[in-house]
Amino acid sequence: MKEGAQRFTMARVAEKAGVSVGSLYQYFPNKAAVLFRLQSDEWRQTTALLRGLAEDASRPPLQRLRALVHAFVQSECDEVAVRVALSDAAPLYRDAPEAKEVRASSQAMIEAFLREALPASTQALRMLAGDLIVTTLGAVGKRFSEAPRTLAEIATYSGAVADMLCAYLDSLSDSPSSKVPRYPPQQRRRAAKR
Repeated sequence: MKEGAQRFTMARVAEKAGVSVGSLYQYFPNKAAVLFRLQSDEWRQTTALLRGLAEDASRPPLQRLRALVHAFVQSECDEVAVRVALSDAAPLYRDAPEAKEVRASSQAMIEAFLREALPASTQALRMLAGDLIVTTLGAVGKRFSEAPRTLAEIATYSGAVADMLCAYLDSLSDSPSSKVPRYPPQQRRRAAKR
């Protein structure tokens, strides 16, 4: 897996699993099916973990967001060993029904979390916040996990990302109408100078 999808063979999978290649083919018709199963399992596990954190009503929303960020970054670092092969195989499963289902489920989880975290905000603002959170986590998680990291580095980095996202959500909830002024780009620069 560490060497990518091209070097990932059914014979190697069978060897690692301690079964014959013939037995493996009874369950998986080809390596794409194995890779898709690995990806599907990872999606389900990560989504269940993050959903549990996001829906934990015993904690305030910003504490849940902080825990979610830490869990996500840790998850990205834990999964880096198989990421090369899964990334190489992404075109094989990117548009599969399971992939669409995971994206829809994750979107619904973020929307529910933000309705609770930003109850006075508009739907448009919550959608923007959700997009920024998801995009930020995806980009920084992937980039940060590309190099081996210690637990201390993971904690420091995910803490900084959590600080940033929590400050952003906190600023939205503090504004009088929970709306951020919208300016065209040239007005944004002038407004920032005020």
